[in-house]
Amino acid sequence: MNHSIPLNQAIQMTTLYRQEKENILSPEYKGKNILSICETFDAAPFLQILNNPLCKSLRVYFGMSDDLKVHAIFVGVNEKNEDMLPAAVSGTSGLTSDETTEDGSIIVEEGILCPPNCPPPSPLNP
Repeated sequence: MNHSIPLNQAIQMTTLYRQEKENILSPEYKGKNILSICETFDAAPFLQILNNPLCKSLRVYFGMSDDLKVHAIFVGVNEKNEDMLPAAVSGTSGLTSDETTEDGSIIVEEGILCPPNCPPPSPLNP
C-alpha cells in the first residue's frame, strides 16, 4: 500500500488544519494550543520500531497530557495487525520510556510540540 501523497495535497491539508483546528474545539478549549501544528521526533526510536523483524506497520494514536495538549503516540504493528507493546510491569502503569520488551517493542511519544517549539518555515507550515 502506498501512503505517499503529493506535496500540493499535503500543503492543502496542513493549511486547512491550521485554519480549522480551533473551530473544532469546544469554546472553553479555544486559544489554549491543545492541538499542535506539528510534533517533531528523533529518528532513532522509529528506526528501532521499524528495524524489528516482527514489525510490518507503524500505528499512530492520539493521547492527551495532563496539561490538555494532544500528542502523537507511535507503536509498531505486527503481521496480525496487533499493536507491538512493551509488557506492563506488575504494580505500575508500565515500563519506563527507556525499557523495551525482549522483542524490542517500544512506544514513542515525547515529541517536540509546535507551538511553542516550531521548526523553520516550510510549505507545510509557512
